[in-house]
This record gives sequence, structure tokens and C-alpha cells, in this order.
Amino acid sequence: MSDSVRISPVDRFLGIVERAGNLLPHPATLFFLLTVFVVVASWFASQFDLSVAHPKTGELVNPVNLLSADGLQRIMGGLVSNFTGFAPLGTVLVALIGIGVAEHSGFIGACLRIVVLNAPRFLLTPIIVFAGVMSNMASEIGYVLLVPLSGLLFVAAGRHPILGIAAAFAGVSGGYSANLLLGTIDPLLSGLSQEAARIVDPAYSVSPAANMYFMQVSTPIITLLGWFVTEKIVARRFPDGDYGKGDERIDALSASEKRGLLWAGIATVALTALVLLATIPQNGMLRIPGEPDLLKALAPFLHGIVALIFFAGALIGIAYGVGAGTIKSDNDVIKGMSASMATLSSYLVLVFFAAQFVALFNWTQLGLIFAVEGAEFLKALGLPKIPLLLGFILLTATVNLAMGSASAKWALMAPVFVPMFMLLGYSPEVTQTAYRVGDSVTNIISPMMSYFALIIAFLQRYEPKAGIGTVVATMIPYSIVFFIGWSLLFALWVFMGWDLGPGSGLVYPKVG
Repeated sequence: MSDSVRISPVDRFLGIVERAGNLLPHPATLFFLLTVFVVVASWFASQFDLSVAHPKTGELVNPVNLLSADGLQRIMGGLVSNFTGFAPLGTVLVALIGIGVAEHSGFIGACLRIVVLNAPRFLLTPIIVFAGVMSNMASEIGYVLLVPLSGLLFVAAGRHPILGIAAAFAGVSGGYSANLLLGTIDPLLSGLSQEAARIVDPAYSVSPAANMYFMQVSTPIITLLGWFVTEKIVARRFPDGDYGKGDERIDALSASEKRGLLWAGIATVALTALVLLATIPQNGMLRIPGEPDLLKALAPFLHGIVALIFFAGALIGIAYGVGAGTIKSDNDVIKGMSASMATLSSYLVLVFFAAQFVALFNWTQLGLIFAVEGAEFLKALGLPKIPLLLGFILLTATVNLAMGSASAKWALMAPVFVPMFMLLGYSPEVTQTAYRVGDSVTNIISPMMSYFALIIAFLQRYEPKAGIGTVVATMIPYSIVFFIGWSLLFALWVFMGWDLGPGSGLVYPKVG
């Protein structure tokens, strides 16, 4: 395909997006500016009669002026507690400490290699897409390991390496929210949703497993869609051939790595047995004794999901490391934990400013006022439930083109849209699900996505002239098909009224 066909229309569009996106400050700076804006807006709003009736209590809600003496004292006094009490912070840190051990020991890398190395040729593509989706439970490991590994694997199979990179990238990034298991993004987003929901309902709780059922069903759907696009659309642009470079190979698992996986398997079985023993019997330690409702009875287990991620990551990682010889003492375990924390330095800075924005926005009561007024406006429009939620997916997908961070976007959008949809009768869980679909499908064509430049570098290894246009032209079919297929699944789910996760229904207030 000629360069003009491949890059002209895409580069014009992406050039605009890239230039506009580059004008945006760093997300941390953006949250700081938004915090300043909220403070000024609170003063401005207090000068007018913007009061609304609280949807639950009926009490009059007025905007709070944070430029007053009381407001400034509250800002100064809450600076530390806003940060330390920010719901997503602790959950993400705890989960990543455990995952860090599994990654540092080599367990996650070995699992990815064994998956792709043992795949039959005709199943190579779907297994790579599936492995990409599953890798999301371990944060960025899929980008830095699976994507380049898939290029090498396709070379070894006599297929175009860019095709393998595209398939892996589609699974890792386009299917970002799908998974069979809970990952670090689940407690992060649920924490933000919970903070936003409490603008309307101070006692509302959002579980990290809030979207589990939907995301589990999404996993095979995304795998099949990625397989279809790769073989039926993208493969026509990148035909098979001899692309080997001689020095490129994927090493088979060593004897020590195999021994490590055996030990990790034993640890997994043991941990699974302990979890089942604690949850299945009526007197299990992670159940509420005598509670007839299964979901309510398992509340201690569901509330401890983050702790389970920590223990599973640490225990399995240690077992693998001891078996493979990559962990020889407690120092190696601590190094793994420390390494995962070291990667979060920029995240901690971002969270500090995001926490201030969320707290101050809540204090001003502007979120509740906007939510009530917005809900009344949407009610007046009379849009049916499904078109309304699909419109929100489209909005999120569009915003994602200019702002790559999933947590940063949700920290901005959740305080407005979660309460707004709650007042329309939709649960925070369904709003969060719609957001996750929209946030995922345009990752692969967004230059603002943090790993976009890395993907370009991977492509340039095989095609030196590859650039933004190459990536976007390659990935647009995935984005379009994922958007259509995933939205249809979501619409069907909402239409059927199925729970999105354990105890996570579609309506607010919760029934039962």
C-alpha cells in the first residue's frame, strides 16, 4: 500500500489531535489548574442563587465558597488528609506491591512466553490477543514484554512482525478493561467511582469487583474480534514472508524456569484451596455466618479482593522465584516490591493533585448542583436508557484521544457523570462500565496514550519509515470493530438487566 494511501488522511487527523494534545500540560499540572479553577468557581457560584434540593434529603444545597476564611482554612487543614485518604491510593499501592514480586521474580514474563511459544500456528493470533488482554492485570508488562515478543514470534512463524505487534497491542491496549481476573485498574477506578457516588449518597460503596462479570464475558469477545480484524483486515496490508533477522529468537523456558512454574503452580493450587475453604463452607472465615444471601455472605471476601491480589502476587512470585533461583533471600523479595513502587513516583505526584481536586470539588457542592441540573436536562430530553449510555461511551472514547490516562480522565469525569446518572436511576457501577468500554477502544489510536511512542519504536525496528500514521492506520480497524462489538455487548447487557459484577446491579438505588 502506498505511503499516500497509508498516511495522508490519518496523518492530517492525527496531526490536529497531536498538536492539540501537546498543548495540554502534564496531567498533574492540569489537576492543579483545575483545582485553582474550582476554588475560583466556588466564589463565583456563591454570588448567585444556584441552590438545588438534595435528591435524597430534600434539603437545600448551596455552593460553598472556598475563597472565604473558612474555605481557605479547610483547604490548608485538609491538604494531607485529602491525599492520604484518597480511596484509590492505598488500594493501588497494596496491589502493586504484591504484583511487583511476581514481575520481579520473572513469573509473569515466563507465563507470557510459555503461552505464545506453545501456541499452534493457526491459533497464534487469538492466543496473542488473549495474552494481551490478560496481561493487563499486571499493569504495563504487556506493553514492554508481550508486544515486542509477539513481533519476534510472528517472524519465527514466517509472518509479518508488524501483524504480531498489532495483534498484541490490540489485546493489551484496545482490550484494556477486559479480563478474567481482577487487576490493579479495578480498585483504582472503583475507588474514584465510590468517591463520586458519595456526592449523592455518602454511604455508597463500589466494590473493586463491580464490573467483573461484564469484563469476564468481554474477554473472549475482544479476543475473537481481535482475531477477526487481524486475519481478515490487517493481514492484507502485511503479507507473510521471510522477515527474520537471524539474531532474533524467543528463548525456550530453561529448566530452572520450568521448575519455578511448577512451584508457582503448587502455590496457586494451595492458595486457591485456602480461598475456597474460607468462602464455600457456611462457617468459612471469609463469610458472614448465617447470612442466607450469598453475595451478602461473601462481603468479607469481596471487600478483601485487594488483599487477595497482594497475597497472590507475593506468594506465587516468591514460589516461582525460589524454584527458578531468581529469589535467593528476603532481599530479593523486597527489591521486587521496591521496584514496583519506584515505577509509581509520577503516579503519586499525579494522585496528590487529583486528590485535592476531587476533595475541593466535593466541598464546593458544585458536583451535586451540576448533577441535579444535568439530570433534569437529560430527563427533559427523554433519551432512552441505552442510547444515553452509548452516548456516554462515545464521549469517553473521544476524550480519550486527547487524554490518555484512564485514572486521570475518570477522576475528572466521575464527579460529574456518576452523580448525574445516579439521579437518573443508573448505578455508579453501570456508569463505570460504560466509561471503561469507551476508555479502552480508542487507546490504540490515541497519541496521548503513554506507550504510543514505544509502539512506534517497535514498528520502526521492522519498518524504519513507520510513524504515527502507520500505527493509526494499522490500528483503526481494531478501534472501530472493538467500539461496535463492545458497545453492542454493553447494550445487550443493559437490555437484559444482568448484574455487572457481584452485587453490582444496573439501577440506583440498589434493590434488595
